[in-house]
Order: sequence, then structure tokens, then C-alpha cells
Amino acid sequence: MIPLLVKKLLVRSGIARHLPMTARLTDGGSEHVHYYSDKILAAPIAELRDPATFPEIGGVDVVNLNLGAPQFDSPLSTGRLSVDRHGKPSAWGLPALRETISGHYRRRDKRFFDPRDEVFITHGATGAYSAVLDAFVNPGDRVVVFDPCSPLFAVGAKSRRASISWVPTTTESGVLKYDADTLSAALRGAKLLVLADPTNPTGASFTPDAVEHLLWAASRSDVLIYQDESFRRFRYDGAQGTLNSRPASFCRTLSAGSITQTYGLGSARVGWLAGPRHLMKACALAANLSAPFVPTVCQQLALRELEAEDELFGPVLEEFRVRRRYTADRLKTIGITAEAPASGYFFWLDVSPFNLDGRTFAERLMKEHRVLVGPGCVFGPSSANHVRLSFAIEDGRLREGLARLATFVAKLRGQPTPVVKQQETAPVLSERPPTFTRV
Repeated sequence: MIPLLVKKLLVRSGIARHLPMTARLTDGGSEHVHYYSDKILAAPIAELRDPATFPEIGGVDVVNLNLGAPQFDSPLSTGRLSVDRHGKPSAWGLPALRETISGHYRRRDKRFFDPRDEVFITHGATGAYSAVLDAFVNPGDRVVVFDPCSPLFAVGAKSRRASISWVPTTTESGVLKYDADTLSAALRGAKLLVLADPTNPTGASFTPDAVEHLLWAASRSDVLIYQDESFRRFRYDGAQGTLNSRPASFCRTLSAGSITQTYGLGSARVGWLAGPRHLMKACALAANLSAPFVPTVCQQLALRELEAEDELFGPVLEEFRVRRRYTADRLKTIGITAEAPASGYFFWLDVSPFNLDGRTFAERLMKEHRVLVGPGCVFGPSSANHVRLSFAIEDGRLREGLARLATFVAKLRGQPTPVVKQQETAPVLSERPPTFTRV
């Protein structure tokens, strides 16, 4: 067993690239080993790769006499799920689910991932991000994120004792803009660039030109890219450039998705990570060290929804388009200026005209009117005067929440409580039952 310090010296000197142990660790991609974190370099690779540790079940005709959990019907239940008769799933996820995800990438934007070793099932998109951080980021490494972004991006990196470099952004007509020189400076010496497309909370997307610049800048600084695509199906104003559809991006980009956003199935906690196998091997090892085995029943639920995606999602998107328009109209009536998001299902509201920061606004709205919005301060350094408002809630609750928001804003301005006309309280947002409550 080679000590970690020696392994790190071999990696930094470049000698490790030529050693058989590196080829085994990276599955033949020795040029990627300099990305790997100490956690992966020190991991018991032989034990983790040993089929005795994480056995693959060959098929339905296999009689599994190596079950780690008993098979019996509990007297406390009405029966047992059929998936329990097959024991634990593959550590990489159900082959059928990985094949379906690979097919979606192939059909949507001509991205080709081998489902055998380039698609990995995770505990939601959060699990995918955790696997990437654990695989490649050491304490003291720098992670670059755009401001604003999902709070989990910064929190996850900080929890690994990484340093954060923020790149400020603006949004114009649904387009995410940033300063090219600022990004290039932040990437120098960094380990990982983290982004979402579309973004959370603004719903903005990168233009094709911005995508090309991102790839060029990351390649010049030899930085890996983590791309969260959880909201990509919620695009209202046309598709933008996709980062990983560029051939130049494939060798360094890891793309994550989830059924939480597209299908409203957050309780299932199923996500995935897709990328080049030399990097995916390290991510799978990291995940198996901490949280292996996404429950089979959850994966089967995800598979069912993904197979019916085209049938199910068209009506969902139209329903959300109507909710977006209704929310924008109500906010305008209330007196809050906000640009309707081009993607996603959040409005990003500037509350500074009320002489309150985002945290105070959110706390008072919750305390006085029992309406919860997201304080902007958790989304980045520039967001202290913003709040995030979601219109993904069921139609009736959305109307009620916006009515309470109107009352709160009127009180802040010293105005009488607004009297909402009957036709404003009950617009027809959808002719059918809410999709997500159906699920």
C-alpha cells in the first residue's frame, strides 16, 4: 500500500501517469489523475472495485444466494414490493434507467454517453454534486461559481474546505451575462467550475457564444466543469446553447440531472451524473464510499417517468407557462417590478424599493402573513436585496400566497389593504388537476 504523500508526489511530478496502478484507478485515463482528490487517491480501490464488495446481479435468471437483507412479508404490511425480490441494485444504478438517460441525451442534443460506465445514478442532483466534490476537490482547492446560484453550490464546496471564487452575473431578457476577464481570472489555478443552465434562481441561460467562451476559458486553465441541468426542461422562450453538446467540452464536463424538478418527484431522490468514463470512475468510487445504492423502487419510478417524458411533460410546461404569466401579472398589479423568467419556475424579486433587505422582507412576510419566500442572501454576495418566489405551487395556493403578498406590500407602503376583484381571485390557470399533485 503506497502512502498518500508518495501518491501525491507521483501525481504532481507526472510520474504517476506512467504507472500501471494509475491506469487501473482511472480505467485507462491516466491523464485525468491530476484532477483526483486525496480522498480518491487514498481510497481502498481494490476493495471497492472487487465484485465481492459490490456484486453485479447478472439478470432475472440469477438466484441470488448472497442477499444482505432477508426476504419475507411483514405482518405489518399488505405485501412486499416486487423490487425487494431482487435485493440491492447495482452500485451504478439500474441498467435500464442508465440506458434511458443515455438515450435522452442522444436524442435531445446529440450527446453520446455509454450507459455502462458514463452514466451513474445518484441520490438526487445533490448526490451527483457531492460525488464530484469528493472525487476531485481537496481542502484549499478553489471552486468557481456564478453569482447568484443555488445555495448548495457554495455550501457543498465550503463543506470540503474549498475556497470560493464568485463571478458576478446579470440577466437581460433571459440571457445570463458575465465579464469574460473576471471569469478568466477566477479560473486561473482553480480546480472546478460549477454552473447551472438554466440558472437557479434567475432562470437565465448562457448564449452559444458564452458557452464557447466558457469552454475555452476552462480548457486554457485546465479546470473541470460541473453542469447542473435540473431545470433544462423548463424553457419557455427557446433553447439556448448546451455546454456539453460541444465536442471540446466532453473531456472535462460532468452533467447532472434529476427527476425532482421535471416530474415533481423530490421524495424519490433520484438523480444522475454523466461524463467521460475516466472521470466517472472516480465519482462512482466517491459515491460508493459515502452513499451507495439509490433505492431500487425509486429508480423504477424514475424509469417509468422518464420513459413517458414526452407524453407527460408537454402539458406540464404549458401549465407552468400559464402560471408564469399569471404571476407576472399579479406582481405588476401589486407594484413589484420583475422580469418573467425565461426558464425554471422562480421569480427573482428586488425588494430594495421597500427599504428592506431580502432576509428582513422574507422574515416579516413569513411572520406577519405566513408566506415563505427565499431570502436572496443565501444565493450569493450580490443578492442581499432579493428574494426568490416560486410559482411551482398548486394553483389555489399560488393565488392565496400572492394575495397575502399584496396585503404585505400595501402595508409596507402605508396603503389600504387591496381589495381583489372576483375575476382576479379565480383565473383559470389550468383546465385539469395540477400535474404535480397528481404524481
